[in-house]
Amino acid sequence: MEGLFKKRGYEVVPFEQRADVYVVNTCSVTSLGDRKSRQIIRRAHRENPQAVIAVCGCYAQVAPEEIKAIEGVRVVLGTKERAHIVDYVEKAMHEDGIQGTITDIMQAKTFEDIPLYDSPERTRAFLKIEDGCQNFCSYCIIPYARGPVKSRLPEHVRREAEKLVGMGFKEIVLTGIHLGAYGRDLPEHVTLADACREVLAVPGLKRLRLGSLESIELSPDLFELIRGDDRFCAHLHLPLQAGSDKVLHDMNRHYDTKEFARLIEHVEKEVPGVAVSTDIIVGFPGETEEEFQQGLDFVEKMNFARMHVFPYSRRTGTPAAVRKDQVDEAVKKERVHRMQALADRKAEEFHKSFIGRNMRVLFETTKDGVTDGLTDNYIRVYTDDAVKCGDIYEVHIEKLWRDGVFAHCIR
Repeated sequence: MEGLFKKRGYEVVPFEQRADVYVVNTCSVTSLGDRKSRQIIRRAHRENPQAVIAVCGCYAQVAPEEIKAIEGVRVVLGTKERAHIVDYVEKAMHEDGIQGTITDIMQAKTFEDIPLYDSPERTRAFLKIEDGCQNFCSYCIIPYARGPVKSRLPEHVRREAEKLVGMGFKEIVLTGIHLGAYGRDLPEHVTLADACREVLAVPGLKRLRLGSLESIELSPDLFELIRGDDRFCAHLHLPLQAGSDKVLHDMNRHYDTKEFARLIEHVEKEVPGVAVSTDIIVGFPGETEEEFQQGLDFVEKMNFARMHVFPYSRRTGTPAAVRKDQVDEAVKKERVHRMQALADRKAEEFHKSFIGRNMRVLFETTKDGVTDGLTDNYIRVYTDDAVKCGDIYEVHIEKLWRDGVFAHCIR
């Protein structure tokens, strides 16, 4: 969207500077996302009460009337029609009232393919190839905000990948709302593995990484690609969400802990040295202390490299939100603390196992003389050597440091 504005002659300025137009792309996966969106909209209005504030994204899709009620909002779009955002903004500049449209997202059948018009100031490029989800987990608002699965055409995936590599990006991360479902809506019966092949065929690409996947959607075809091409990062993010079979059933997740453990064992066998990261939701409605302890015990047995721990967030419109057995916020907070402590220990154990080894790192940012970046298996590496952000270096891992490890380059 930023590129669309630049193409029409707009100058992009830092949010701290006074602007004529503010675009707030909202998230609604948690109530915290909603609150942060409202705060930033109000902050923009305080900065320039005459500005056109355009709000789009998931929060705008599921609660447009809430957004319209916030002072200063002039354009409201959901998760479609964003390719026309500049037109709506310019209409708002000359007409009264609130511009925009909220379409019936459940009727959306095609991927909203907005090409990248400009180079973001990053070293890893995120290439979205899929939108929508039809899993309807009982806690999740996203299917109602994004609609059914919609996949980017393989030739368009290749085109965008070529553009990104041409801009100098060394690593591409394929993302989607339900990435493992890529291609299900396309007549050619293409799969995520086919999309990966399109990207790996681009000359000059150094790394390919996958975003979040459901463990039950890993195919032999995909494993063959990961094993067979050393540019494919040995890192998979496979959300567990809960370590109790009862809670998983109530969440409408389509596996139990035994099946998940078997799948992870299979992943580790198929891709030696793979790093598996995961998501855990704590305090789901009805979760007892015993079920939470089952979750802790299950996670203890798994070799997770990294865990993202979230307190359950009540989302209006989802089945879990109307349950009467909501977990007390204080209990939720205490359980998050315990699960996070386990997550920190598991991450430290994983990082320790690489001390003394040589790894390749794509460096990303420098601050106070220290530069950090990621290995292909998602270890955060810090160095005080003179390295160039955006380039890959071989390093020797020396010790634990901050949220990762410290290393020196091998000359």
